[in-house]
Amino acid sequence: MLRERVADNIYVFTSELYAQVNAGAVVGPDWSVLIDTMPYPEETLEIRDLIEGRLGSPVRYIINTHHHPDHVLGNCFFPGAAVIAHGLCRELMDTRTRARLEAARLQSRELANIDLVLPDIVFGGDGLTLRVGRRTLELIPLPGHSPDGIGVLIPEDHVLFSGDAMMPMPYLIDGNSEQLGASLRRIPKLKLENLVQGHGEIILRGEIPNALRSNLSYLTAVERGVGRLRRRKNPLELIDDIPIEECGKSRILLGGIAPELHRQNLLTVLEQGS
Repeated sequence: MLRERVADNIYVFTSELYAQVNAGAVVGPDWSVLIDTMPYPEETLEIRDLIEGRLGSPVRYIINTHHHPDHVLGNCFFPGAAVIAHGLCRELMDTRTRARLEAARLQSRELANIDLVLPDIVFGGDGLTLRVGRRTLELIPLPGHSPDGIGVLIPEDHVLFSGDAMMPMPYLIDGNSEQLGASLRRIPKLKLENLVQGHGEIILRGEIPNALRSNLSYLTAVERGVGRLRRRKNPLELIDDIPIEECGKSRILLGGIAPELHRQNLLTVLEQGS
């Protein structure tokens, strides 16, 4: 697992086991907050050893940016922490995440003893604010990748943990292209120094506008390509006629799984428009 500090006592952890998933930690003077966890136990336990063991700061809260298993399965390793999320996240974890975990257990022994821990504190509307020492954590809705998506803004340090609203390539498996576009267009107004994506590298201030434009252009290209398919007979059979490169992204992104995600995006947009 990779570790990077983006500001004083703000850490980002990047998985080396699955799709460059990111989690974060805001370490306060008396206790800490985690922003998501890792998909596999060994990396979440490594985070716990650093924060609670080496830094001596117990984790009081875990913020789940959305319900997908690769961001929430580590909740169970912090039994003393309260979990915070959007109200939809709790509902979706109790249904979709639970089903996905049961299926994943059949493929991975590492997940056999994972207990799914649902959020204790939920919110809706415009979000929620949390204080950690002198820092403010603003939990703001960023739907589109999934309907329950939120980001965590730390205005004092101009840092945003975006969840999967921002990735090297947009992914719409449980989401909506129009909603995601609106969330991405909200980000420039936050005046960021660091944008921590749900997956992939941290984006620095000078790179943020181009990264957002790239993802918005990709969404537009996908919508345009699927629109062409709808005018043809049997569009589902022609889905592979829109390669990822035609939409402005590289197939090597996210360790080579980008073409698979791209195909799913096309199918999602085609299904939602039918």
